[in-house]
Amino acid sequence: MSDWSELNSDLLVLVVKRINLIEDYLSFGTDNFNSELPRVPWLMLAEEEDDDTFRIGQNEISLLHPFSGVEIQLPDQIRYPLDNNKYYGPVTFSPAISIHKAVLSANPSHTSDYILMIIEGDFSFLSLWRPGDLSWTRLSVYNGQITDVVYFNGRFYSVDYKGRISVCDVSGSEIGDNNRIAQLNQCIDVIYYILESLGSLFVVVLQFVGLSYETKVFLVYKIDLDACEAMPTKDLGDRAFFLGPNASISVQASQFPGIKPNHIYFTDNCLCAYLRFQEGCGLDMGMFNLADESIQPHYDGVSLSCVSPPIWVTPNLC
Repeated sequence: MSDWSELNSDLLVLVVKRINLIEDYLSFGTDNFNSELPRVPWLMLAEEEDDDTFRIGQNEISLLHPFSGVEIQLPDQIRYPLDNNKYYGPVTFSPAISIHKAVLSANPSHTSDYILMIIEGDFSFLSLWRPGDLSWTRLSVYNGQITDVVYFNGRFYSVDYKGRISVCDVSGSEIGDNNRIAQLNQCIDVIYYILESLGSLFVVVLQFVGLSYETKVFLVYKIDLDACEAMPTKDLGDRAFFLGPNASISVQASQFPGIKPNHIYFTDNCLCAYLRFQEGCGLDMGMFNLADESIQPHYDGVSLSCVSPPIWVTPNLC
């Protein structure tokens, strides 16, 4: 049979499960059968040479699907409300530094009923946008310093620089208050991540020691939403976490050959140090064993950048 399209769909799925190259996925017409296949994050290396050009326009922000080419235009200015009648702005921000992370409540390719949440601005506020909105909505003028955010069970959960874990209910037409649900011990020289794994919420603390700019230890806490408590754990079971400046992802290790369970795969996330080193950043990468706190490399090469060191990306073809 010379035409792949004439194969039985079950046989095509079996073939696709053995494909590793994204170009091959595209050749199969991915919309029909592989959108739900599990995928492990890929390590996107830095450009071979840094330059001062922008990948997007300074005054234009959009959601772009890199494979289908579909682009969703977003508001290019953020108004900062002081109260019901007053605003800062409008303020046009530089996309190079002011959007630290973006999280979707649903896939825009599948539904128009979704929310885009971003961590933005020098003080890391939370702002959101719904399809049809003409401007961004700041959740709270007085709540900033957010380090990470995740969408989980109809709500956005965030953690800030002081270890405060908060929840915002956006399930209805009205935006709920950003309420604190738990508090970790506040530490210096740490980075906080928040993610979902197997139906539970976790916060991971990346702790640096001294001025050597080396990752030393990760502390993992499982969040009990009923008791509003953070419980330390060293056992992720068959899960592995992938953490970095743009990623807080959990995967089932046994589904992917080579992925080690109960490990944290991390990339360089010390943003303030990117311009401190002439050669750039990207050396602080590896995989952390939660059981014995050892660290081993997950990439044997060197990939440095002052603009965008290596990051995790998860292929989503539709």
